[in-house]
Amino acid sequence: MSDKRKDYISWDEYFMGVAHLAALRSKDPNTQVGACIVSTDNKILSMGYNGLPNGCSDDEFPWARSADDGDELKTKYPYTVHSELNAILNYRGPGLEGARLYVTLFPCNECAKAVIQSGIKTVIYEDDKYRNAPNNIASARLLHAAGVRCVRYQRTGRKIEIEL
Repeated sequence: MSDKRKDYISWDEYFMGVAHLAALRSKDPNTQVGACIVSTDNKILSMGYNGLPNGCSDDEFPWARSADDGDELKTKYPYTVHSELNAILNYRGPGLEGARLYVTLFPCNECAKAVIQSGIKTVIYEDDKYRNAPNNIASARLLHAAGVRCVRYQRTGRKIEIEL
């Protein structure tokens, strides 16, 4: 009898990998973010990435971070949906109570509200590059106040190649 494989990936590697794969669907030229919602028994419930709402052409709306004339309507911000919110809205099951959210970038304050309201209890995030921005400080405060556990994902250094 042979022994089982020992080099399989962990649950955290698997779900963060799925979040990274989802991020590759984003059309945003600057920041691609992916999210994966997981049940308490390690089943994928939903995924999302940052992009435009269904039915809105990503060729007809702007992707700029700023506009020369300061017109916010010429930027991506009023039009895009963040990965976390997309994952929550994409879910069609009975509820997300107790679920975990794997996300490649720490949630903003608006996504934090959706995470809290949906019943997600743990956020595993990889990057926190906006940690000193007011909306991320607010996000951390909201998540903490609501008892949502936030854990920074620790990269393992494992490389996985997928040929498609």
